[in-house]
Amino acid sequence: MVPMPPDDPALALVWSILLAVLVILLLAAALVLVVVSLRRPTVIALSVATGLLLGATVLTAFSPVDVPLLVGVIVALLAGTVGVLGGNPVTRLVLRIATGGRVRETSDGGIFLVARGGASATADDEERALLRGGTTIGYLERLAVVLSIIVGYPEAIAVVVAIKGVGRFSELAAAEARERFIIGTLASLLWAAVAGALVRLAVW
Repeated sequence: MVPMPPDDPALALVWSILLAVLVILLLAAALVLVVVSLRRPTVIALSVATGLLLGATVLTAFSPVDVPLLVGVIVALLAGTVGVLGGNPVTRLVLRIATGGRVRETSDGGIFLVARGGASATADDEERALLRGGTTIGYLERLAVVLSIIVGYPEAIAVVVAIKGVGRFSELAAAEARERFIIGTLASLLWAAVAGALVRLAVW
């Protein structure tokens, strides 16, 4: 529980500044860890980044102090960036853990599957790529989710998921593709939703 601010106006102002600085520092540290993890996601770095994001959200949610407009803008920019960028390494790490690393990724976030030419592995077997462009779609998806929550229209998230599902429908026949689609979407949405909620709490 965040302590109540002092009754004195001057001390209350100092208190609000300290809380704002703390939230900004938490988000800045999370952003650094996220950027470092973009190349190669690691459990430790992303666990700390997740803890920092959740800590900033809880601090903002239970803070009895109104956030000044300028601070709100800074928090919105930091949290929005963390929400959009951070979902990439977080989702990739979750997928890697969930699939046990048995699915090989394409450079743009898709997966390679072996199309069997016969009953067993033969020279006719060939690789085909599914869910291509997943990285770009993920960024757009998280941006839409963060903005939807910030403006107070979370119902738009259902539209985002529906568009994504329709666009990927023909590729979801393979079990690996379905598994990746469901796990990746949920991880991405959850991360973006926390970041969006933080901004919503800070600004409104």
